Parts: sequence; C-alpha cells; structure tokens
Amino acid sequence: MMTQFAVADQLLTLQRFPAQQHNNLQAWDAADEHLLQKLGEQPLPAAMMLLNDSFGALLCGIKARHPELPCQWVSDAATARYGAQQNLLQNRLSAHDVHWLQQPAAPLMPTQLTLMKLPKNLNYFAWQLTRLARELPKGSQIWIGAKAKVINQSLLQLIGRHFGPATASLAWKNTRVITAVADGKPRTEPKPQQWPVAEYALQLRNLSNVFAANKLDIGARLMLQHLPVGQFQQVIDLGCGNGILGLRAGQLYPKAHVHFVDDSAQAVASARQNWQQNGLVAAQGHFYWDDCLTHLPPDVSADLILCNPPFHQGEAITDHIAWQMFSDARQRLRRGGLLQVVGNRHLGYHVKLKRLFGNCQTVASNQKFVILQARKA
Repeated sequence: MMTQFAVADQLLTLQRFPAQQHNNLQAWDAADEHLLQKLGEQPLPAAMMLLNDSFGALLCGIKARHPELPCQWVSDAATARYGAQQNLLQNRLSAHDVHWLQQPAAPLMPTQLTLMKLPKNLNYFAWQLTRLARELPKGSQIWIGAKAKVINQSLLQLIGRHFGPATASLAWKNTRVITAVADGKPRTEPKPQQWPVAEYALQLRNLSNVFAANKLDIGARLMLQHLPVGQFQQVIDLGCGNGILGLRAGQLYPKAHVHFVDDSAQAVASARQNWQQNGLVAAQGHFYWDDCLTHLPPDVSADLILCNPPFHQGEAITDHIAWQMFSDARQRLRRGGLLQVVGNRHLGYHVKLKRLFGNCQTVASNQKFVILQARKA
C-alpha cells in the first residue's frame, strides 16, 4: 500500500483508518492532488472549509504548507475524522484552528472558498449544496474534485439548481475540478424521506446519506423475519443505518437497552429520530457515531449483536469493515452472547465467523442472502 503523498516539496505519510487494515487501498486519490494543485496556483484565502475529505488528505496537504490557516472540516463519516486526526498527528502537523464538524452539523461559518470531494450519493450531494447555499455568501466558491468520467452536464445542472452556476476544468490524471459560485439564493432544505414498514407497525425516516433511502433492503427484510428468541438485556445494532433492526429489537425485547452504532452521523441521527417517533422508551435507546465499536462505553457488554455489514468504504470495495465488526462484536459480547449477521452469500462470512468464534450456523437463506449466527464461548 502506498503511503507517501507528495505535496509541493514535502512528503506526507497518509494512511486510511483504521491504520492496521490489511489492504492495498491508499488514503488519497488524484482528485485530492488536483484540488491541492489548483489551490497552490491561487492567492490563499483567509479561511477555508473542507467537505468529504476522506482520511484528511486535503487537510494535511493544506496544513503542511499553511499551518495557521483556519479550516472547518466537515464530514458524515467517523472513520474519515479519525483518519484525518491520525494523519495530522503522524505527520506532526498543526491541528490549531481546525474546527471539526459533522453532518447534520451546527451552523457553518461563512467562507469564500470550500474544497469538496464529490460524494458517491448524489442525493446527499444535493442536500450538502442546499445547505451551503443557505449559509455561504454570494460569490463564494466551491471547488469539487471528482473522477472526470462522472462529471457531465446533468451534474453541472444539479449544482446550478442547488447552489449556483458551475463549470468544469480540463482533465488531469483522469480527474476534473468543478468550480461552483454561490448565487446568493437560499434554497429550501429537502425533507427527509419518510415511509412505513406496515408489517412491523413502524415509520422510518431517512436523512439523505443513509443506505436504503425509501424501502427495506432485501437483506434487512430477511433478517427481520429471523431475529432470535430470547430475554436479551443489552442489544447492539452494529452498522445501524436507519435503525430498522434495532427498532424491531426494541419491540421484541421490551426490557432491553438497544445501542445503535454507525460510521455515518446521518445514520445515527436517523436511528435516533426513528426510535423517538415510534414511541419506544427513550431511556432504553443509545446512539453512537463511531468506527465499529471502538469508542463504545466500556461498561456496555451485549448478549445480542445484530449486524448487516457494508462491503465498501466510500468508493472502495473492501472486507476489512466486516472483519473489524466481527472482531469488535466478539470482544463486546458476554459469554454465551450471540452475533447474528446478514450478508450476500458470496462474501463467505461463515469462514470469518468460524475463525473468530470457533462456531457458526446458518439461520436462514435465500438465493442472494444468508443469515449466520455465532455464539461466544
């Protein structure tokens, strides 16, 4: 895995988070390089905002050259924040005047220049632009770095509708930088998706960056049909998304405390809203924005963990998140506690679970998904 990132005349060591993951994925891409190159050609602004900066490549590149420049750093992903903080520390770069924000965030401070990586989820991108249009002054600019192949007229029109006129640069290393200029017209923030799950008498509300925006995904639907029977007291919905598995656990195990954990701040906010609006006991719902179970309070020891693991991190396809989820789950389970997992059949999670727990059984399956259960000895 390449870790040496060249910025002007400096070499930085950048790693994805967590640093111990074993894969060949690097912590930056050519769009980061393109944005920093463009920034080096312009007069330095008084302050900047950075959005969707995975693992802090942009922040570290800026702080390496301009250590005192005030920066707002905004992300939905806990792993991105931990990665950015880790990389600043590793490279002995100043965290002075870095204001760490998450989305949905507190009001942003107006800046004349924002650097942004294009997110994969265009609904989330539109929400971000609408938010920026309401809070940035007329004439302020956003530079958006992305692969050249995803930049087209439709994308530029989307930016125009939600923020202001946009133009794209020439291609460099198969990337382009879009320059968008705020037109000063505040937009109405789109309302979260809301939809019923009638068979369980639940109403779900999804913010824009949450997986499965307006319907149950097939894997979650299968899992809901096969939740274990028992008198569980502490349940963790690991990688909770909108919280559907934990909500159902709250119905099935009414005395249980349910802990919702996700890397996405919008997912955690959605799960919290869904717990409240479905009338479940407020004191029994707990919500954490975290990298798997890394920072969960030490006194939380579960007798059931439900998990629908992702197999991607941003644009990258990887199984390290599932490995970490399963490892963290084993550490947090009480003796005799259960981990129940749903996943695509081809991912081979049973091999990982047998290696970690020494046992694994198939609870249910269909043509695409399988539900596996492992017990801590």
